[in-house]
Amino acid sequence: MLWFAVLVALGAFGVAISYLRRPADRKLAAMRPLSLGSLFAALASLTGGWATVLQGAAATPQWTSRGVSNLLMGAAETLIPVFTTLAILAVSWVIVAIGMRRHIAIGSAEEAAE
Repeated sequence: MLWFAVLVALGAFGVAISYLRRPADRKLAAMRPLSLGSLFAALASLTGGWATVLQGAAATPQWTSRGVSNLLMGAAETLIPVFTTLAILAVSWVIVAIGMRRHIAIGSAEEAAE
C-alpha cells in the first residue's frame, strides 16, 4: 500500500513525458485526475503508515529510549512515499509546463503558416 502512491505518480510522469513529446489536450486532461489520484494515494499511504506505527506504539509495554527511537524512525519512514510522490508530481508538472509552451509554439507556427 505504501508504494501505490509512487506507482500512480509514475503513471502521471509517463503521461507528462508523452505530453512533452506530442502535446494533446486529452493527455493534459489525463494529468489532472492522475495527479489528484496520486495525492489521495499519498494521503492514504501516510495515514496507513501512521496507523501501523501507532499500533506498534500501543503494543509496546514499556517505553525505553530504543522504543521511542523506533517509533520516530517508523513515523519518518511513513513520509518517504509521500515525499517521493510529491517530488515525482512536481517534476511531472514542470515537464507538462514545458510541453504546454511547446504546444503553444506549435499552434502559433501553424497559425502563421495559414
